[in-house]
Order: sequence, then structure tokens, then C-alpha cells
Amino acid sequence: MLKLSVNEIINKIQKEEIFEAVSSDYSFTLKIDEYVPYVCGAVHDGHQFRKELWSNCLHTEYERWYEEDPATKAMVQSHPIVIAGTDSRFEYDLNRAPETAIYTDAWGKQLWKEPLSDKMHQKSLAKHANFYKVVHVLITKIEEKFSTCVVYDMHSYNWKRWDREVPTWNLGTSNVDSDRFGNAIESWRSILEKMPLPNGIKSTSKINDTFQGNGYFLKYITQNFKNTLVLATEIAKVYCDELNQIMYPEVVIAVEDYLKTELKKHAETFYKAHKL
Repeated sequence: MLKLSVNEIINKIQKEEIFEAVSSDYSFTLKIDEYVPYVCGAVHDGHQFRKELWSNCLHTEYERWYEEDPATKAMVQSHPIVIAGTDSRFEYDLNRAPETAIYTDAWGKQLWKEPLSDKMHQKSLAKHANFYKVVHVLITKIEEKFSTCVVYDMHSYNWKRWDREVPTWNLGTSNVDSDRFGNAIESWRSILEKMPLPNGIKSTSKINDTFQGNGYFLKYITQNFKNTLVLATEIAKVYCDELNQIMYPEVVIAVEDYLKTELKKHAETFYKAHKL
């Protein structure tokens, strides 16, 4: 893996180079093993939280982990193009617009002992902006090369906080063109429902049941690229003990193994149906 500036990353994409890199400020990673008409993203995978913010934060390390999406990058890491955040959403949230990306409170609890200075805001927002500069160039390149693209926007959610039965997988589609892409959405839902999972975990999948797909990553790509479908895909945290911060690697690996073949097949079918 290389350590590259945003401009160096952008230059490599524009030249269609194969590479794997972390940004020079360590805020995100991008791997391109091959240029293909699909991208995997894990914007909430990160847990880094810069040290100058520690003493001012009211949330514990566990409380931050609880609301992040650990292992979502690992679930898709075998695919050719993977972009993932490495910073915690508690510093800045890549799935929110810049004006709301820095929390003042989080899930009902005040986040900062003292309000952040403008300098602290700008340092975080610069990383947010750089991520989207790269996303824009990446999707531009994919659409130029293949005319269409599908983005698998991977997330997870805390299922134990719900007071009703919730699906193992939820697809949020309220901000995509369901008329145009309805077959691709339903086939993805069906694929997830068939996923075999260990430990007696049943794989169920629904559309807009727990979340509706209102994230900025989806909205940014959808609004700027008319031939790209973003599939906001949430897995319930059945792959960990969310209350005791214990990961279940056998479940994570089961998800990854299944998606190695089934996600790729879905992307290939999407491309055949929607290439111009």
C-alpha cells in the first residue's frame, strides 16, 4: 500500500493506474486492482479519532465504536475497487453533507465538553472534502469507461436497540430511481436474503424497513452521476456482540465469502442491463 496525496490519487485514477493507497493524512483508503463498472464503499468503517480531540470528547471509545460500522470494509475487501473511511464518524461523518458532518451531539448525548474551534472544524472538513474529490473523479472515470456504474454502499446498524423484529439486511432506496433500477434493487435484496450465515443466524432482507437510504454518500453520487446506482446496504450487527464489543470473525468471513461471488455476479448483470 502506498501513502499518497489526494492529487496523486486523482492523477493515478485519471491515468487508469492500478494501485492501493492510504491518503497522506490517513483519512481514507482506496484500492483499485482492476477498472470495473462497480465500486464498493465503506464510509463508516473507520475508528480513528485524532488525539487533540480526545480530552474534549464526552463519548467513550466504546460509545464511538457502537455507532460506527466496524468490518464493513472487510466484507467487501476482495473486490477490485474499494474505498473506505478510516476516521471515526465522530470526528466528521462522511455520510452527511459538509454543513452537518461534524456533530454537536450524537444519539441524544452532547459530544463535546467545549464547542470546537473553527480551526478544529476546518481540519476535519478538509478531510471530508478530499474524500469527495476522489469519489467524484473515481465515478467520473468509471462512467467514462463503462457508461454506467453500481456502488455497493456498505453499512451496519445496531439491531438490539429496536423494539421489534428487524431484518438482517436493509436496503435504503428512497433517493434512487426505483423505476429505472427496480430489477437491480430487488435482485440485490434477494441475493442478500439467500446468504448462508453461521451460528444459526437467519439472513432476512427488506427494503426501507429500518433505514431509507438518506446518506450523503448515496445522495452525492446520485445527484452528480445520472447513470450510477448506489445501493445503500445495511447489515444488522449480527457479526458482533454490539453490547460487549466482541467481533465474530467467522460471521464477517462468511459474509465476505458469499459476496465474493454473488456481489460480482450482481454487478455483471447490472452492467449488461444498463450499459449505454
